[in-house]
This record gives sequence, structure tokens and C-alpha cells, in this order.
Amino acid sequence: MRRELCIGVDLGGSNLRFALVDRQGRVLARSAEPTLPAAGLDSLLRRLLSRVERLQEEAARIGAPLAALAVGVPGLVCSDGVVRASVNVPALEGVPLARELSVATGMPVAVLNDANACALGEQGYGAGRGYRSLIALTIGTGVGSGLILDGKLWTGVDGAAGEFGHIPVEPEGRPCGCGSRGCLEQYASAGAIARDGEDAAAVARRARLGDAAALAAFAEAGRYLGIAAAGVVNLLNLEAVILCGGVAQSFDLLAPALRRELVSRTFSFSGGRVHVAPGELGDDAGVLGAAVAAFGTVF
Repeated sequence: MRRELCIGVDLGGSNLRFALVDRQGRVLARSAEPTLPAAGLDSLLRRLLSRVERLQEEAARIGAPLAALAVGVPGLVCSDGVVRASVNVPALEGVPLARELSVATGMPVAVLNDANACALGEQGYGAGRGYRSLIALTIGTGVGSGLILDGKLWTGVDGAAGEFGHIPVEPEGRPCGCGSRGCLEQYASAGAIARDGEDAAAVARRARLGDAAALAAFAEAGRYLGIAAAGVVNLLNLEAVILCGGVAQSFDLLAPALRRELVSRTFSFSGGRVHVAPGELGDDAGVLGAAVAAFGTVF
């Protein structure tokens, strides 16, 4: 049987990650570099295509056909492959990225939201294996999510579903960059946990040393995550909630309050059965999920 390969790209606000992946989720080659969003679109596309070309050459060296390319990006990506909004990489806004990359590479190309890529990665190769309905929460600079329903990624009528971070949890709460108020992202992201200039990792270190204020910051974030997750579980009767992203490395600090709110705000038969777990793929979740999407474009 032929060994098909795809390229998965995780285009983040800080880092560009690339991987050459086979259908079993094995990474055969990888590379990374800073995204440098301030350098503009031309620079970004030039560097992205240069890395893709190197992986094409590696696939040729291995002697396996390269089937497709997929890119996960931070922002709203509609079903036509156009990036409609990207706060962290504003140069991508309005760009028909799937078409641009397909023309440049000669390959089928899929472009998807980065949290959706994470959900596909965890379902295919990580903590979501065995579940047909789950939500993967990406908790970092913002709060995103990818929904898997009946075994398939759910993206909504326009491709923009899964904006979990903009569920309102405080009707008259903190202003959000999306133009609304009281969004979950303002209470459960890395910035929300570290509101006094520290980064979230430093707050986590203090929490594990018993610092009361740091413990309270994670408990509050977990509580708000649980409130929002409860609404989604009540609506969709999910099997699992998977926490991914940088802040999810502090799963042990978030989970008790999250689980408490989730159970207390859901029906016992649905909330009681939901599996809450940390992601297993770490920084590879995005590239592996993008690879899943790439394989899906051709198989």
C-alpha cells in the first residue's frame, strides 16, 4: 500500500510550525520559525512557501506522494478558504489563503481555524480518540474551541462556528476586543489569569507553591470555563471536554473549579458522564490537526 503524506501548518500569532505527516499521525519532518506578523503578508507567504517547498523536497526524497496541504490560522475562516478576521495576524484578513497557496504549490489546500485544527488533532491522535462528540478548548492568549459532532468537525453555515471564547458569562462585564462585553475570553485566558503583568506560567508556579491569590486566579478561570462549558454540554450532550493550549498546561489548577461548575449546571445524566481531560499532543496538536484536514481534502 502506498504511503501518502500531507503537510500540516500551524500559523500562530507567534510561531509558524510545519510538519510532514503520514496517515497514522507520524511526523516525518518538522520545522518552525517566528510568524513575525508585523512584517506583512508578502513576507509571511514567502517564508511559508519556502518551508513548504523544503517539505515537498523531503517527501520526494522519502519517495512518498504528497497529497495535500492544510493551514490552521488564528481567526475566522469561512468555508471558501477566505480568512475573514484574524486579530493576531491582521495581514491575513480578507485573504483567500486556500486559493493563494493552492496556486503557488499546485496541491489541494485546506485552511481552517487553529482551534478547529486542534480539535481534529486531538480527536484523531490524542485525548479525543474514541469520542464522537467533543469540544476542544484552546486556552492561551484568547479562548477558542473546535467542535466535533457525530465524528465530524462542525463549522456552521459559514464556517465560523466554535467561538467559545465569546460566549458571554457576565452580561455587563469587561469590554472585549470583539465589541461585546463580558466574554469568557476576558475571564479565562492567559491575560485574564495574569492581569498584573505576570505571565500565566509565573502565576501557575506561584499557585503550586500555595500562593492564595494565584490559586484564586486559576479557580476563577476554571469557574468561568465550567459555566460556559455547561451551556454547551446542555445544548449538545457532548462526551468530552478537552483542554489544549498554553494555559491548559495548568490543567490541574483549572480542572477542580471547572468540573464543579460543569456538574452543578448540567443535568446529571449529561454533565455527570462528560470526560474532562487535558490534551495529549501539546504543540503538535495544530500541525497534526491540519494534517487531518489535509488528508480529508483528498481522501
